[in-house]
Amino acid sequence: MPELPEVETSRRGIAPWVLNRKVCRVIIRERRLRWPVPVDIDRQLPGQVIRSLQRRAKYLLFETDAGTALLHLGMSGSLRIIDADEPAGKHDHIDIQFDSGKALRFRDPRRFGCLLWTRNPFEHALLRNLGPEPLSQAFDGDYLWRKARGRRVSVKPFIMNGSVVVGVGNIYASEALFLAGIHPQRRANRISAKRMTRLAGAIKSVLQNAIEAGGTTLRDFHGSDGEPGYFRQKLAVYGREGDPCRRCKRLVSVVVLGQRSTFYCKDCQK
Repeated sequence: MPELPEVETSRRGIAPWVLNRKVCRVIIRERRLRWPVPVDIDRQLPGQVIRSLQRRAKYLLFETDAGTALLHLGMSGSLRIIDADEPAGKHDHIDIQFDSGKALRFRDPRRFGCLLWTRNPFEHALLRNLGPEPLSQAFDGDYLWRKARGRRVSVKPFIMNGSVVVGVGNIYASEALFLAGIHPQRRANRISAKRMTRLAGAIKSVLQNAIEAGGTTLRDFHGSDGEPGYFRQKLAVYGREGDPCRRCKRLVSVVVLGQRSTFYCKDCQK
């Protein structure tokens, strides 16, 4: 699944092509995504200018004077800028055509993504209860420590909880915990404020590095130019079960937490 760095990479890639451009036409080939694509998209978006393109968690917000198109890539979705007359493939479900002769094409083989329409995006049910952005000033070690009070859950699912902090998916949670030297099964409420500060810094560092590298290379993820991300070559533990730890050379271990594979080093993480 595309995680926060992949979504941010997509946002940065398409922004120069869509910002301040007028939408000429919206082509919906398949409405049966995670939720049905509303007819408001067909009625409201054509003729509008994209005033801003923001990211909130893993959602992209295309803001216009009439309202906001809310897009999520789901499990396998991707966005590409194409010539408006380029033939569509089997899984190319939506095209948003602009006055430049270009189009934004949404491809989603598994159809777990969504495209919705709202007038108040930050009050939308999908967004209003989300935690802070991990790269914002609102997110730090003191915040994490306070949120962990009374939480008996393991720290990895704790930092993957979108009501605690958004966008820390499975890959980057494993990587951040390794960087911070914290065992993924340690209870969140048993971690000191000092170690929480280290963890918050590790989350910021891992996500920022991934964004700068263009996202993680996964089977289904490609950037807006069709090229894969390049962060995978730098992963310390994720997907490296049985390989030597890059720090101490002990073999990387794996455990399932919250139905997700969690990779860690028994010597480096306590």
